[in-house]
Amino acid sequence: MVGRWGPDVLGDDFRARTLPLEPDDEGDVVATLVRYAPPTPEPVRPARAVLYVHGWSDYFFQTGLAAYWHAQGAAFYALDLRKYGRSLRPHQTPGYVDDLRTYDEDLDAALAQVRHDLGPRARVMIMGHSTGGLVAALWADRNPGRIAGLVLNSPWLELQGSAVLRHVSAPAIARMAQLQPRAPLPNIDPGYYARTIRAADGGEWTYEDRWRPVPSFPVRAGWLSAIMTGHAQVARGLAIDVPVLTLVSARTVISRRWNEDMRASDIVLDVELVARRAVQLGPVVSVVRVAGGLHDLTLSPAPVRARFYAEITRWSGSYGWVAPD
Repeated sequence: MVGRWGPDVLGDDFRARTLPLEPDDEGDVVATLVRYAPPTPEPVRPARAVLYVHGWSDYFFQTGLAAYWHAQGAAFYALDLRKYGRSLRPHQTPGYVDDLRTYDEDLDAALAQVRHDLGPRARVMIMGHSTGGLVAALWADRNPGRIAGLVLNSPWLELQGSAVLRHVSAPAIARMAQLQPRAPLPNIDPGYYARTIRAADGGEWTYEDRWRPVPSFPVRAGWLSAIMTGHAQVARGLAIDVPVLTLVSARTVISRRWNEDMRASDIVLDVELVARRAVQLGPVVSVVRVAGGLHDLTLSPAPVRARFYAEITRWSGSYGWVAPD
């Protein structure tokens, strides 16, 4: 609902609010802010909050993540970026932008609402997954002094393969992006990642297939060029002025053929590349490798999730909520 909180698809414990944004060449644009708001006997206004940003071809549905942060005493918000999930409109190209700075408007609108709800002195951390982690890191680099910390769940900080592959392919992708920015590239998603998480395939989770389709939304030249530009910025080094926690799986399994090891690995990103890039984000960076983790660590098996959350708890008590000297 534009302008006020209303019911959300996740049920009674969640509320959603549409955030109007500036129109683009496809027409009207919105983002959607979701808040975890379970009933409590004595509602209080928390002094801290977490804003979660999802990944590519995705949206927010990780209810356990919301419950975790709520138990830590933080208000939990999640943002469905423009053209994703709750924010996707029929006239739009799913997930498409040609510059990651476009998302500054989405994040700024979400943070303004959080500050309105909790007050200007509330300490806010951003948590980003995969592409959302890249978006959040670049935003934090451009916006010093606005958040208390950054938690990255398997952030997409480099192109799979290596920086060499990015250097070789970037000119061709950039040229295609100039000529046919919305041209779809060959879809190479075999559906293995969905197989590791969907309840129907032996995983634990159910979600809206229209917002998280298999195969994923088509990757388009203009969008991929924007992603590669972001990777190049990370490779040159960022100067994020708050503590950063990067969590990744302990190993990667990328294969054209299915095998059961994929149920305990990141099968989307090269975790070694992510770990190497993570330390270039700023002066205070912690990297944690989570054995048995999936690409989205919040969707990993229960014992792995417990380790994941325990590591965040330990870090946030030492860095995330601690005001700098």
